Amino acid sequence: MGIALAGDDVATRGPVRRALDLLYLGAGYAAGVFLVAIFAIMMIMSVGRQFAINIPAGDDFASWCMAAMAFLGLAHTFKRGEMIRVGLLLERLQGRTKQIAEIVALGIATAFILYFTRHAIQMTYDSWRFNDVAQGVVALPLWIPQLGFAGGLAILSIALIDEMVNVIGGNRPSYEKGSPDETPDEFIERISQGGGG
Repeated sequence: MGIALAGDDVATRGPVRRALDLLYLGAGYAAGVFLVAIFAIMMIMSVGRQFAINIPAGDDFASWCMAAMAFLGLAHTFKRGEMIRVGLLLERLQGRTKQIAEIVALGIATAFILYFTRHAIQMTYDSWRFNDVAQGVVALPLWIPQLGFAGGLAILSIALIDEMVNVIGGNRPSYEKGSPDETPDEFIERISQGGGG
């Protein structure tokens, strides 16, 4: 279980690799829990109308769960190669040129995500420091739902740095699917079967 890197033997993985893989997997499971929570809230609100059952601030809770689900799922989705990437240029490169281009792309992505992560963490900290509360029916401290947003971005930052170190080390990116010598027909077949790109 977990995410194996290319050329990575499960028995020889160190504790840091196992911890990182568990972090990404745990964030993915947390995103799944928030997805189930959204479903439960929406169903209770829909069916509950027939029986005069109401969840106070149900729409607020559903939207907070949606934000947490979206951001907590990013790192796991990225490491599994399921995140949408525009690799038109990278797919045409080979060897050392491709490795350098991957490192540059990962560096740019990491810089942007670190920038957003810093501001998300600052916003969450400021909400806690100033005791900001939600404006809805339930006066929930805002830093609580903001934790999913900031935490998801922080875990994605770790995943990007992890991947950059992996590629700098000469390994194939873990998010890359298919073999390097895959033909276009094999690529189309894999995509049509839901194999990701």
